[in-house]
Amino acid sequence: MRKVLTGLAAAGLTLVLTACGQSANGAGDGANGGDAKGGLVGIAMPTKSSERWINDGDNMVEQFQAKGYKTDLQYGDNVVENQVSQIENMITKGAKLLVVAAIDGSSLTNVLHKAAEAKIPVISYDRLIRGTGDVDYYATFDNFKVGVLQGTYIIDKLGLASGKGPFNVELFAGSPDDNNATFFFQGAMSVLQPYVDQKKLVVQSGQTGFNQVATLRWDGGVAQSRMDNLLSKSYTSARVDAVLSPYDGISIGILSSLKGVGYGSSGKALPIVTGQDAELASVKSIIAGEQTQTVYKDTRELAKVAVQMGDALLTGGKPEVNDTKQYENGAKVVPAYLLQPVSVDKGNYQKVLVDGGQYTADQLK
Repeated sequence: MRKVLTGLAAAGLTLVLTACGQSANGAGDGANGGDAKGGLVGIAMPTKSSERWINDGDNMVEQFQAKGYKTDLQYGDNVVENQVSQIENMITKGAKLLVVAAIDGSSLTNVLHKAAEAKIPVISYDRLIRGTGDVDYYATFDNFKVGVLQGTYIIDKLGLASGKGPFNVELFAGSPDDNNATFFFQGAMSVLQPYVDQKKLVVQSGQTGFNQVATLRWDGGVAQSRMDNLLSKSYTSARVDAVLSPYDGISIGILSSLKGVGYGSSGKALPIVTGQDAELASVKSIIAGEQTQTVYKDTRELAKVAVQMGDALLTGGKPEVNDTKQYENGAKVVPAYLLQPVSVDKGNYQKVLVDGGQYTADQLK
């Protein structure tokens, strides 16, 4: 009888814990402020084809593990179905938290609903997940400002504010399925458009709308092909003075196209070409006098923000945010923490990137 009563008591305790959102092994429900310290964190990154996403993933793994969590880091190879399947597997494995940098920000509604049903909180990482209420927080940079920095750099280098011009410019934007791409483009055009209206900046191709200039999957090869077409159709006699590029990988493709028709040689200087992410190849290109500028976003700091948010969610705390108005995803306003980007060129790369510990001097040789 004593054994029966003991068994009934244990079963009753299990039911009580389960009803309170706590599993029998003591792992809490992060969404309800329980204690899931040491649980599994699923980290879904979009691709390994970009250096920055590898760094993001590695940084988060290191920092989550330093706090005692287990991690499952997966890359979707820019295939939406891969990422959905990877997140489903993370849920099945019992992840207590998901950190997701979406390949397509509007494609995760169903799988994140499964996460919500399992009471797994979700942090949208760098790229805003759209069309679902099942995302809890957003860790990112001030993406509008990224574009402002790129556009302002073009204005300053061309001397437009002091009355110089007109100059020819061509515009590139990021992937249309990435919400950040619109912010980058809108930020850049907020400072470039007045000069376009004044005809101090001339887009010879006439392609100025986001949908006309977007680059699917941020693909440098796609950008190179488009730049080839622009040069052959609109610049047989005119010169390109500047190219708004939103990302270093796109910039590399643009530069390949420009060099292919003689820019950078025989007295035909390369135009101003912007970029983003301070990837190693592009920083070397800047030092060599090819790409002109990039926007640096310290992903070590972004990883810290995501880990701070995740640890707070899983231990009953409240994640720190500094923006609760800007990021409406079609279903809710997602509370966010925004970090500040920095413009980098040949004049300050040493101070920002080498002295700041992103690269060593030997890496940039």
